[in-house]
Amino acid sequence: MLPKLPQTICSQRLFFWLIVASVICAGPLHAQNTAPITVCPRPGPGSIIAEPHDLRSQNGELKVQLTFRRSADANGSARFCYLDQHGHESPNLRVHPGDLLIITLKNEAPSSPGSEMAPMSHLAGTPDAHTPDDHTPDDHCAGLAMTATSTNLHFHGLMIPPSCHEDDVIRTVIEPGAAPFEYRVRIPRDQPPGLYWYHPHIHGFSKNQVLGGASGALIVEGMENVNQAVAGAHERVLVIRDQDLVNPNAAPPPSASGKPAVVIRDREGDPINTGDGTGKPAKDLSLNFVTVPFPNYPPAVIEMKPTEQQLWRVLNASAITYLNLQVLVDGVPQILGVVGVDGVPLNQKGGAHSRILWEDHLGMAPGGRMEFLFKAPPEGMQATLVTRSVNTGPGGENDPTRPLATVIVKATAPEPRSALSALPLPAPPSSLPWLGDVAPARTRKLYFSETLQDPNDPNSPTTFYLTAEGQTPKPFDPNSRTPNIVVHQGDVEDWIIENRSQELHDFHIHQVHYLMLEWNGMQVNEPFLRDTVNVPFWDGKSPIYPSVKLRVDFRDPDIVGIFPYHCHLLEHEDGGMMGLVEVKPRESSSSVAHNQSQ
Repeated sequence: MLPKLPQTICSQRLFFWLIVASVICAGPLHAQNTAPITVCPRPGPGSIIAEPHDLRSQNGELKVQLTFRRSADANGSARFCYLDQHGHESPNLRVHPGDLLIITLKNEAPSSPGSEMAPMSHLAGTPDAHTPDDHTPDDHCAGLAMTATSTNLHFHGLMIPPSCHEDDVIRTVIEPGAAPFEYRVRIPRDQPPGLYWYHPHIHGFSKNQVLGGASGALIVEGMENVNQAVAGAHERVLVIRDQDLVNPNAAPPPSASGKPAVVIRDREGDPINTGDGTGKPAKDLSLNFVTVPFPNYPPAVIEMKPTEQQLWRVLNASAITYLNLQVLVDGVPQILGVVGVDGVPLNQKGGAHSRILWEDHLGMAPGGRMEFLFKAPPEGMQATLVTRSVNTGPGGENDPTRPLATVIVKATAPEPRSALSALPLPAPPSSLPWLGDVAPARTRKLYFSETLQDPNDPNSPTTFYLTAEGQTPKPFDPNSRTPNIVVHQGDVEDWIIENRSQELHDFHIHQVHYLMLEWNGMQVNEPFLRDTVNVPFWDGKSPIYPSVKLRVDFRDPDIVGIFPYHCHLLEHEDGGMMGLVEVKPRESSSSVAHNQSQ
């Protein structure tokens, strides 16, 4: 049961309690002609968690060669991975504000055999799209067909243009065997320091590639300059991923009543939410690729020195799995000092230079990030990192309580490779007024909804929608470049996002950030911005749908063009729960006056 909130709601606590308010409860690809399994190696269950390899910018530039690979595990489930030029898998990309990030991406995944999934037509007939007869394999930005082994990169959370060779995911398609593709990304000088990430964004196939392990952390350095409480701290990067079950035929343990658990599957084939925190999970989880498989959940191992305090940067890179993290010592939840959410420091608005929010559990939707201070217990004691159950709603997948890692405390434990500077520099002031102080140009309403593809067949697949109110619900059409929403650069808008379905959804928009103003009708006052937010599920009865109210920031002069917003449960995104927003250049005063006179 959640603690009673005070009359004046503290928004920072509201995030952590209510992001999991509905939270706390007491198609595999079969490989043909694939490369050996060692193409995308994975450590065994129970392994010590290794830090991802760090690639750091030098003299204002970071050059990286990434190769996209595909193989299969023993069950035939697809594995995808990024390997750098030295063979390191999913390296941490470490940059500073103002740096130039140059990534050369080569797709060496084997071509689709054809029996896995049919290729989707993508952007055919758009004004500048190539037809199948006039394109070449190097036309990466021509909007070619997306297939199960096409790929591209999305830099989740970075405020960079939605342009080819930067962060376009609508037209950029890199096919197997095509020439290497170069991304040139200038990290904005006002990009908040913190944890971001990179992953593929091929519509219709994003879930499979992310579920297969194609993801990595991107760190914008300088957190100590904004929050001096982390100065000098050793940092640990933990990427939590989900994957198909290693033991899909294993029976779940009996429920609390002692009766055998009954596994009911949703229309996508995943075990449905039990509502009691037990049962077979929809997916297994891994930490830095160390799998913690159902049903016995052998935990991964983290080593720390006694009473050492570290900055943990945790990324939920899951395709569909929610997390509700706790660290337990002798069964008692430990207090974690949160300093950043979704890459943005808690004191982004300004104020205290050592702002910390102490919490004993942290809700993380897919795509979300948390950065927090954790102090190890004394020598001879152990801690356990767990994820508590998340109630995803009657239509959601099952995310039960399970252990993730054992924290072993010993004096000989190695220090993490990276540490923040002990000598913070003055952080530059923001060049724009705080988003919460800017009056919105307009308010829009969008809503999540779902229908069966065959209303007469309750087992037929689900079609997912994310609709701007006043428009007809329809799944995202990759053949269309017509935006669902048009705004102008310089605008600030309030968006109300409703959930008219009986499962959780996770709202994300590319290129820009937003400020949460209300959660289910309750006003909040957060001093930081986000790029993911959980929208509670509908009970199927109430005349009022659950909702969040967001203030969306389109003031960045570099963010002009077309880009998506969508549910970050990638099964939902691939199934149609996505739309496009177009940011047009700022209107001149004369054109505004003309429009107003019409």
